[in-house]
Amino acid sequence: MKAPAAYDAWYQTAKGQWIGQQEFATLLQLFTPKEGQTLLDVGSGTGYFSERFQQAGLQVTGLDPDPAMIDFARAKEKPIKYIEGDASTLPYADNSFDYCTAITSLCFVSDPEQVLAEMWRVSRKAVILGLLNRQSLLYYMKRNSKGYQRARWDRLKNVRQWANRLTPAAKQDFRSSIWLPGGGKFSKLIENFAPQRTAYAGFLAVVLEK
Repeated sequence: MKAPAAYDAWYQTAKGQWIGQQEFATLLQLFTPKEGQTLLDVGSGTGYFSERFQQAGLQVTGLDPDPAMIDFARAKEKPIKYIEGDASTLPYADNSFDYCTAITSLCFVSDPEQVLAEMWRVSRKAVILGLLNRQSLLYYMKRNSKGYQRARWDRLKNVRQWANRLTPAAKQDFRSSIWLPGGGKFSKLIENFAPQRTAYAGFLAVVLEK
């Protein structure tokens, strides 16, 4: 795993900015946050997506097991609460947040069903996931690269299997983006015309609504 500063710096590169913007725009197609609603960002890392959600008007709490990531995120002095914690046993009561998110963090836990069940438990409205999609060009290009060695690449059918075990039953929807991960002109052109209702792009966004 990259050091916090190196991980965060990637989002400031031209490629990182484009991919981050595309991924966040994809997530916002699945839910419409309202000013003042609450959100728990599980596996918040350096706070990139936590900050995007906060800028969208949400009151955000970020949770991560890595104290170095938490310290880095806190040092930005954003209006976001960050806590160190275990996603498999979230330290919150049932229905504590309007939304719960895990953006490319569920891919790094050993028991995604347990973590998803915990996220479902503490959410009043919905759980939103951002996943590394196994059925994508990104998987074939990056699966053996250093930055993805510990990652689990999931399929939409895996998420549906996990979601089908939730109580109460979840209403499910999805989008996908980042068809070509290069970030160049051709990648951006393809992204403008590629369908997002098919689960074959590198970033798979899923919403589970109560």
